[in-house]
Parts: sequence; C-alpha cells; structure tokens
Amino acid sequence: MTVLAKFIRLLVSLGCGEATMKTSSAPQGLAEAPDKTAPVVDLRSDTVTRPTPEMRRAMAEAEVGDDVYSEDPTINRLEQRAAEIFGREAAIFVPSGTMGNQIAIKLHTHHGQEIICDERGHIYNYEMAMLSAFSGCVPRLIHGEDGILTWAEVKKRIAPKIYYRAPTGLVALENTHNMAGGTMYPPEVADEICDGAHDAGLPVHLDGARIFNAAVALGKPVAEITRKFDSVMFCLSKGLGAPVGSLLVASREFIDRARACRKMLGGGMRQAGILAAAGLIALEKMPARLGEDHANARFLAEALARVPGIKLDPSRVPTNIVVFDISGTGMTTAELSRRLAERNILMNGINPELMRLVTHMDVDRAACTRALEAIHEICSSR
Repeated sequence: MTVLAKFIRLLVSLGCGEATMKTSSAPQGLAEAPDKTAPVVDLRSDTVTRPTPEMRRAMAEAEVGDDVYSEDPTINRLEQRAAEIFGREAAIFVPSGTMGNQIAIKLHTHHGQEIICDERGHIYNYEMAMLSAFSGCVPRLIHGEDGILTWAEVKKRIAPKIYYRAPTGLVALENTHNMAGGTMYPPEVADEICDGAHDAGLPVHLDGARIFNAAVALGKPVAEITRKFDSVMFCLSKGLGAPVGSLLVASREFIDRARACRKMLGGGMRQAGILAAAGLIALEKMPARLGEDHANARFLAEALARVPGIKLDPSRVPTNIVVFDISGTGMTTAELSRRLAERNILMNGINPELMRLVTHMDVDRAACTRALEAIHEICSSR
C-alpha cells in the first residue's frame, strides 16, 4: 500500500468511516481496467444535486397561483421567509442567480458607469457580459487575494468626479468566492467595504450564491454577515439542493422595482409555486447539513495535497470548493477530466492547469474516497 493510500485510509478512519480502500487484484505494475459500471461521482459543481424525496412530494402537492399577478401563495411564502431570514423588507424569486445579480446591477447603476469587482468574479466572467449588454456598464477589475477585496483596494479604484471619466456606480462582492476556491469574506472586511462605499455615495451588491456556506463556516447567521449590503442574491439550487431558483433580497422599494426588471428578462413565471415548494425546504432545512460538504472538501484537499504533481494548500479550503494545480503531473485538466470520466468520476478544469471540484449532498465520504483513489491511480501511472 502506498503512503497516500495509507493516508486516505487514516483520514477515513478518523472521519465518517463509511468508506474503505479497495485492494487491487491486478498483478503488480499492471493497472486495473476502469470500472465503468460504478455509480457516477459528480464533483463538477453543487448545481448537479437532485431534489430530495421531501422536495419532490412538496412540489407535487404545492398550492399554486399566477405569480405575475403575485397570486402564487407558495411563492409568496418563500419570498416572505427569505426576507425574514436575511432581515430585509422584501425578496423576489428569480429563475437563476445570474438573473438576480443582473437585476440588482441594473437597478443600482446607470449606463456609462463602472462596477468595481474582483477579476475572477462570477458577474464578470460567467454572466455573458450582461453588466454591459443589459446595464451599459463596464467592469473596473481588482485582483483580490483569494478573491477577497479590501476597502484599501476598492477606494483606489473609485473614479474621480470629473466629467471625462466614467463614474463608479456600484461595488460588487462575491461570498463565497467560486473561482478562488470557496473562500469567504471575514465579516469585518465586508463591513468596512460597505461602510466606505456608502460614505462615498455608492451602493454595494453581494453575489451570495453560496452565502449559506459562508455562514455555516463562520458560525454566524446570514442576516448578520450581509446586513450592510444594499442587495443580496443567493441561490437555492447549489448546496441547498433545490432544483431551480434564487432570491434577491433588499428594501421593499428596490424589490418592487425588481419585479418590472425581472419581467424585462423573461423571468415572470406563472404557477411557479411548484418550484418554490422545493425552495422552502431548501431554505429551512438544508443549511444545517452544509458542514458535511465542508468536511468532505477538506478530506479531499488533505489527500490531494499528497498526490505527486498536485499543488494545494488544504488550509485554504474553508467551504465546499477545492481548486488545485495539476501542472506537475504532466497532464492538462482536459486529459485528467477525460481519464476520470472513464472511471465515472466527473470534475472540470478552470484552465489547463487548475482543476476544481465541488462537494455537495449527493457525494458522500465513500464517493470522495473513490475519486481520490482514481486520481492517485491516474497520476501514479504516468
């Protein structure tokens, strides 16, 4: 047994204990053929989760109405509960996190303004340039250490008030930060940015797609760690496990305006209570289990850090996303992804060198161990 295999076994024995290492029956020096009949272990994202049986029952039995007329009682309950949990006046249900972010950007800004954000931020990289296409804004990018901006960095990027410069219209943060590896803002850092921006007359929006992961890792309520933001978007369909949907929370006046903007984007849905029924379960019950995903991510990170050719600091994996450098293995991420897929292990690369995996409720400790075994086998065979 290799040192890594012994390490993985030790981690399992100290952790959940449900996974065991497989002993190879192949002659020494010969790799076993990939088991293509094994269940799929999907670590591409926490968006791949399936609704729980309880969610499916609730969807089938949901009381519905026409939400464009604000007459869907289940949607109304979900929006009211979201506003209560975040300590806000109102909330609006939207089909996706991207729509929620872009509605907020549209309402906070005017054409020709700049938006200060991190260079790896979701609103800049993965929302189809909508901050320009829909709101007529341009990004003013900052490289944040681990995706975390500071007020000292932000204030230097605020445009001077001269007529020939595009004025700053908005500061946008992301918590947790997806492409930085699930990192989270220390509350005092986020608060300082909000206070400084407000003193400068600027609103601050939070892309809080995984804000419940941050809250669990910090041991603080979401209302506390988001209280100074002018608007917050969060997703139900990632770690919380709902099949569809996100919410935008803010003041009542802001949300009233958001309804018209949602309609502009084609987000006015009819009997959407079918979706909201699952969302209510996600919101009320699923945050309590996110710690399991964080533990599995740390389990994976600690073992991956010992694989030859992989670079990773497990101490920088605070939530459910693990980003690691495989350049030392001699493979690209596309090659490693392909070879893992042959073993029914799914994960994606960010670029040719950086791999990302995301833990979630449909991947238990045994599945994580299987993924580790496959990665070690592939890397050791080169």
